[in-house]
Parts: sequence; structure tokens; C-alpha cells
Amino acid sequence: MSAEVATVTVIAAPKPKRWSKQEYRHLLEQAGADRLRYELIDGEIIETRPQTDAHSYGLSLADYAARKVFRKGFVVRLQSPLDLSHSSEPEPDLMVVKGEVRNLRKHPKTAELIIEIAWGSLQYDRRTKGSLYASKGIADYWIVNLHDSVVEVRRRPVKDANAQFGYSYAETEIFKRGDTVKPLAAPKSRVAITDLLP
Repeated sequence: MSAEVATVTVIAAPKPKRWSKQEYRHLLEQAGADRLRYELIDGEIIETRPQTDAHSYGLSLADYAARKVFRKGFVVRLQSPLDLSHSSEPEPDLMVVKGEVRNLRKHPKTAELIIEIAWGSLQYDRRTKGSLYASKGIADYWIVNLHDSVVEVRRRPVKDANAQFGYSYAETEIFKRGDTVKPLAAPKSRVAITDLLP
């Protein structure tokens, strides 16, 4: 009686498909994905969470505060794509871009200030987005931390081998109600932290 030899088939582990910016945009156009929000981060399509009342209100407050400071020569954009590379096109909650609105026909490649409103996304905004923005030289990155009712201001991008995209912010300052912060792109202006917090 002959012994049977078991055959083992080795199957490669599944891996995510890496998307280019052009493929990502085409996919969204074909799917008619205008009701859900997505971002392209390092070739991965990330579905963002639906807005809570607190997030929506925080975004409105940030928008109002930014427009008081950034007027002529700047454009405030809400939840619009930022064209950082062929594989990353995040949509910050708010960004301030240098220029005039009529001249911004394409997604900007940089921003003077980025503000993220963080509730369920706090760690993601700190680590992934913080490292991504730092890697592209975004000098002024603020997180409106709804959990702790503070604004985390991150500045001075530096190389960091431990960060996801090889960069992080060397300076992080925590601002509370009653404090004010000067945007780097408008150093003569002050934003009251109370104006940013619900």
C-alpha cells in the first residue's frame, strides 16, 4: 500500500491595491461618490467618518475665525483636496492657501495653515496626518482637539525616522480657552482659542 503525499499549495497573503492620484480621482468620478468623503493617503483610500454635530460646529467656528484673519491675498478652503503627491491627496477640514480665489483653479500643492477638527480622528490626525503634512513642509498645523477642549499647534517640521512619513513636528504647543495664537502666515494677528472651541 503506497503512502499518499499531501500537497500544500502556498497562497500569497492578500495585499492592498496601491492607488495613484489619477486612478483615485477617476474612481470617485465613476462611483459618483459625492455623498461620502474619502481621502487618498499614501496610495490607500481612506473613508472619513460622518460629521458629528460637534465636528460640524467646530468646523464652522474655525472657518469664521480664519476668515477674520486671512483676507486679501489668502483663500480659506473647507474640506477640499490638497495635492501633496502622486499618492496622497488629503482633504483637511480647513486650509489657508496663499493667492486669489480666481487663480486657484487646481487643487493647491501646499498651504499656509491647516486645521483639523478632531473627535474620533484625534490619533490619526496627530500621527498619520501630522507626519504627512510635516513631510511636505506644512509649517503651521493646528488640531482642534474636541476631547480635551484645547488646540494643539504643531510647528517646525523635522526629519523623524520613527514617524510614518519620515517627518514630524519638533514643536507642539497646547492652547486653552483664554489663550491666543498667532498664525505664522499672519503674525500680526491673533486667534482667540475660545473662538475655535465649541
